[in-house]
Formats: sequence, C-alpha cells, structure tokens
Amino acid sequence: MNKKKIHSKIIILGSGPAGYTAGIYSARANLNPIIITGNIPGGQLMQTNMIENWPGDYKTLRGSDFIKRLKNHALKFNTHIINDHISAIDFSSKPFILIGNNNIYTADSIIISTGAIPRRLNIRSESEFFGKGISTCAICDGFFYKNKIISVIGGGNTALEESLYLSNIVKKIHLIHRKKYFTAEKILIKKIMQKIHEKKIIFHKYSQVKKFLGDTKLEQIKIESTINQKIKKIDVSGVFLAIGNDPNTKIFKNKIKMKDKYIIIGKYSKKYFSQTNIPGVFAAGDVIYNSYRQAITAASSGCIAALDSEKYLESL
Repeated sequence: MNKKKIHSKIIILGSGPAGYTAGIYSARANLNPIIITGNIPGGQLMQTNMIENWPGDYKTLRGSDFIKRLKNHALKFNTHIINDHISAIDFSSKPFILIGNNNIYTADSIIISTGAIPRRLNIRSESEFFGKGISTCAICDGFFYKNKIISVIGGGNTALEESLYLSNIVKKIHLIHRKKYFTAEKILIKKIMQKIHEKKIIFHKYSQVKKFLGDTKLEQIKIESTINQKIKKIDVSGVFLAIGNDPNTKIFKNKIKMKDKYIIIGKYSKKYFSQTNIPGVFAAGDVIYNSYRQAITAASSGCIAALDSEKYLESL
C-alpha cells in the first residue's frame, strides 16, 4: 500500500489533555495543526471512571466524556485529528519525518505528548475489573471508597503516598508488597509505620496478588506468599495499583535526550521552556512529568508547548 504523504507546520503526537490543549492553542494561532491520536485515543483518562477535580466543572465527569469535550473543543478551531500510530521517526532531517501505520508525515515543528501508562500486574482477571474496582489513581478515585476497605499494591514512594492519602478517606487499607522492606523515602516509611501501628493499614509483606474476584464489581483479592506460596483471600471494595508508570517514549530512544525514559526539557533554550535538545521538537504532559500525573498539569504543559512552538515557527 502506498502511504499518503501529509505535511503540516506543526504535528502533535498524542490525544490526551496535553495533546488536545496544544491543538486548541496551535489552531487559534492559525497554524493548522495535526493531532495524531496514537493507538489509544484519549489516553489514560479514557479508563478513568469519574473526574471531580477539573477546575470549573463541579459536576462529576466521566473520563471518556471529558476527552470527548477536549476533542470537540479542538475540532471547533479546525484542528485536524488523524487516527494513526507513529512507528518510526527521523528528527535528523528538516522537515521532521514521521512514519505512521497509514501515512507518512512531515512537520516543521513537533509536540510530543504521548503520555504514560501506569504499570499493571498483567494477570488475567485484572482487565475484567479495571474501572470496576481497580484503579491507578488514588486522588482521582479515592473519594468513591469512603469508609470502605481497600487495598494498595506496591512498596515504593507512589504506593506509600497513595496509602497515606487514602488512609484519611477509607476505613482500612491492606497494603500488599512482594518484598519485606519498602523502597520508599524514610519519611514516608515512618508515616506508614505509624498507620500500621494504629491498625489503619495492614501490611502484607512477601505477598503478591494472584487473582481479582467478584461478580459485576471487585469484591475480593487472592494473594500468595512469595516465600511459601500460601494463599489467602481478602475482602476489599477497591484496589489501587501503585507499581510505577512507564512513559510512552520508547520510539524516541536514542533520538532525543531522556532521563529514566522521561523527555528532558527546560535546559536547552532560554526562549522555549518546553523545547527538547532538538530545536523545533517540544514535549508536554506525562512524558516530561514523573510525579504529577494530573489532567490539569498535562493540559497546562500542552499550552506551554503550543506557545513555544508558535514562537519557534515565527522565528524561522
């Protein structure tokens, strides 16, 4: 199949809050941007059941509805949205070249906003209950488990931070970690140990989840000892996975400067904060943040990248 060749002044990779916000601002600057959605249009928020912390929207929003609103906002200003996945890139040429599954794209400027994916346990029953009791964001979904018994999986900073946050909302937490000791900062461990002493948190060390159980929603987890393979079941209303995140930056390996898979910005240009080490290539959202993981921080960085890209194109 001969692929169609498409050129644009600016191409935005990713269709989450960062990508759509970049599209809105670029379109309003009359740059006629293209957004390439990637394999998962909408990103992580498509799997978020409810959003209650988007400023100005005091009514609860479904993640999918929120993404639809962002998309419609971008379309209002004639942003061109293409459902395609980029499989290869060439940042050494000008214009930049992007090879998609369906088309070949060239651009004078690129905004990378391909997001990040929370790691999962990758056991069969996990996908069945994702969004129906299994979550990866305590700040997003913790409120819905008020005064209920839940579980947090993990032993690093994220797991302990989310456990401390949830401990002020839920009735009890079963904290499950496959090792004996936490890998988090000492100050977090100290706080968690106090919660364990108060029996607000029950710590299951040397344990791993083997199966999620329930009817239409999560009701129970089956955990196994990593020492003697002893099995036990725990009744829970929800589970929060906190075993880390992986930014969607694999395609950019050896193409752009990164640290721990996150794209580095803020040090290569005095004019353009969101610029990468390659002039004309900018980054926004979860590909640059390794901690915030909020829709509003992604959207704000998408705005910054669009404004930087506009100034860069004007300078050419």
